[in-house]
Amino acid sequence: MGEISDCGPGRTACIGLLAHVDAGKTTLSEQLLYHARALRTPGRVDTATAFLDADPIERQRGITIFSGQARFLYRGRQYVLVDTPGHTDFASEMERALAVLDAAVVVVSAVEGVQGHTEVILRLLARRNIPTLFFINKLDRAGADVGRVLDQLRQKCAGEVVDFSGRLKANEMTPALAEELAALDESLLEQYVEEGYDAALWQRRAAEMVGQRKLHPAFCGAALEGRGVAGLLEGLHALVTTDDEYRTDRPLSARVYQVRHDAKGGRVLFLKLLSGRLRVKEELAGDKIDEIRLYHGDKYQSVEEAEAGALCAVTGVSGLRPGQTIGPAQDGVEDGASAVRPVLQARALWADAPDPQVLAAFRQLKDEDPTLRVAWDADLRQLTCHVMGPIQLEVLRQRMQDRYRLAVDFGPCRIAYQETLAAPTVGIGHYEPLRHYAEVHLLLEPGPRGSGITFASACPLDSLTESYQNLIHTHVMEKEHRGALTGAPLTDVRITLLAGRAHLKHTEGGDFRQAVYRAIRQGLAGGESLLLEPYYDFILTAPSACLGRILADIQRMQGSFAPPESLGGDTVIRGRGPVKYFSHYGAQLPAVTQGRGSISLVFGGYEVCRDAETVIAEADYRMEGDRENPPDSVFCAKGAGFTVPWQEVPQYAHIDRSQYVAVLRRVGLE
Repeated sequence: MGEISDCGPGRTACIGLLAHVDAGKTTLSEQLLYHARALRTPGRVDTATAFLDADPIERQRGITIFSGQARFLYRGRQYVLVDTPGHTDFASEMERALAVLDAAVVVVSAVEGVQGHTEVILRLLARRNIPTLFFINKLDRAGADVGRVLDQLRQKCAGEVVDFSGRLKANEMTPALAEELAALDESLLEQYVEEGYDAALWQRRAAEMVGQRKLHPAFCGAALEGRGVAGLLEGLHALVTTDDEYRTDRPLSARVYQVRHDAKGGRVLFLKLLSGRLRVKEELAGDKIDEIRLYHGDKYQSVEEAEAGALCAVTGVSGLRPGQTIGPAQDGVEDGASAVRPVLQARALWADAPDPQVLAAFRQLKDEDPTLRVAWDADLRQLTCHVMGPIQLEVLRQRMQDRYRLAVDFGPCRIAYQETLAAPTVGIGHYEPLRHYAEVHLLLEPGPRGSGITFASACPLDSLTESYQNLIHTHVMEKEHRGALTGAPLTDVRITLLAGRAHLKHTEGGDFRQAVYRAIRQGLAGGESLLLEPYYDFILTAPSACLGRILADIQRMQGSFAPPESLGGDTVIRGRGPVKYFSHYGAQLPAVTQGRGSISLVFGGYEVCRDAETVIAEADYRMEGDRENPPDSVFCAKGAGFTVPWQEVPQYAHIDRSQYVAVLRRVGLE
C-alpha cells in the first residue's frame, strides 16, 4: 500500500500534523495522502492499516509512537507529511519533529475542543515560530461545535484565527474572505478600499500573513469520511511558502531530527537540508555518506543527491545526534534545550541476559531518543532510564522483547531529582600516581534556576596554557556530575577555573580529567547542597461544577494556580505543582469529573524539594562509597601514589590559595 511518488523539481514543503491524542490526526494524514493520490486507499487506526503507523507496536496499540513521514505531489509541488505522536508520553518525539517543519496543521476535535496537550503544542509552535493552520475535525459526531472551538483557538493564539472552509477554491479566495482579511489590518483595509478585490493579490497577502504567524487559517471537516480534506490540501498549496527560504547556492546546512536503526541494525540519520546540497560519498561530521534515502512510510528510495528543503535520511554517519545542526542555521532557529523533558526514572530489571547485551540495547535506544538518559552503575549492576510516563515504559518493555529478544522489566517510576549548591565553595582535585600529574582548583557557585552547568576561567594564561584550560572546560562539561546528597545529577552551578598546574614531562590528557572530576566532588563534599524536585506546569479543563473539589485537590498536592478561566462552558485552570503529586492526578481526574475532565502536564523546571530529608534518607547515598565518582585525590611520595581523603586535600595541594584570593573575597569565601 502506497508508493514513493516522483515529486519532480521544486522546493519541498514539510508539513507536520500535531494534535492531542484521539483528535483524529492519523486518520487525517491517511486522507491527505489518499486525496493527493499517494495512497490507493486510506488506512484506518481501528483496523491497524494506517500507512504511517507502520511499526507493529503502533498498530497493536492504536497510537502513534514514532514520527512517520510520507511524500506526495500536489499541483506540481513536493510535500513531505510528518505524522507526530499525540500521546504525552511521546511528546519528546513530537518536539524533535518541529525542528524540520515549514508549517504545522494542528488537529482539534470539534467535540472535545482545545484540550490541555493542544495548548502545549501551540506553545511549542509559537516558540519555534512555525506557521500554523488548524483542521477542526469530527464534524460527523454528536456535540460538534465549530463556533466554540474557533472561539477557544482565538483565545489561545497570538495571530488571527479565520475560518477558510469552502472559501478558497482553485487557488483563489472568495471576495468575502478577502474582505474579512483586509479588516484585520489597517494597511490591508486601505489597500482593499483603494484597489478592490484581486484574487491572486489577496491569496499572496494571506500567505504572507500565515508565514508571519499573523494569520492561522482553519479548515473544518470529518477526516473519517474524507470531508474537508480537499479544502485543507488547497489551503496548504495556497498559503504555505518555502521558495525563498532554502538556497542551493549556499554552504551546506542541515538539522538532525531523528535517528533510527533499520532491520539490519544500520544507523539511519534523518536530516532537513536548510541550504546547499548533499551527495553520496561526501563527508559529513567526519564520516562518508553511504546512502541517501527518501522515506515514504517504512519504504524508501535511494538517491544520489538531495538539495535544500529536502527531508532525507543518510547512512554511514555515526557522530551526529537529534537536535544538532550542521553548518549555520539558515532558518534562524538555533539549537536549544528541549521544552519537553522526562521527570520520571525507572530501573531496568532482567535475569537471564548478559549485562553487556542489555546495556548495548539500551544505548541504541538512547541513540534514537536522547531523553532516555540511560545510566549504568557497574558496581551495583543497576541501569536506570528517564521516561515521560508508564505508557512509554510499556512500549520500552515490548521493544526490548520484539527487537532484541530480551526479557526486560522495569521497577516503579520514581521522581528524577537533581541537586545544586546553596552557597559558593572551592573544590580541589589532584591526580599524581607515578608518572602522572595534574592539579585543578575550581570555584563552584549556585547558578540561576534552569541554567545547568556553566564554565568560566579566572586563571591567567601565564599560569596555565590555553590548551590545558580548554581541556579542563571539556572535562567539566563532558559528563553528568553527581550530587553529594542522593547522587542525583548536579545542575544550576557556575564552575570557574581558579588555578591549575601541569608537569612538563608527566602530564597526560586523562590526568586533567581525573583532577577535574575529583575537584568537583571535593567541592561538593565540603559545600552546602540543595535537593531539587521537578515541577509540572499543568492545564486542567473540567466542568465548572467540579471547580471546588479540584481547587482543593491542587492545594492538597502543594500546587499553585492562576484565577480559573471560563472556556465554552468548562473551566480551565493553569498552575504548577510537584511532579511527585501531580503525576498521578490524571488517573484520578475522570472519577472527580465524571469522565469530562482532562489535564495536560509539561515539564516546568526544578524547585527546592519540600521533603528533602525524607528523600535523602530513602536514597541512602554515601558519597565516600561512590567508587565511580571519588571526592578524594591521589598524591605521590617516595615514588608511589597514595590517596588523600577529601577533607585533607587542601593541606596537600601544590597551588597556594593566595593565587586567587581576590576571587574568593568577591564571593565571600576569604
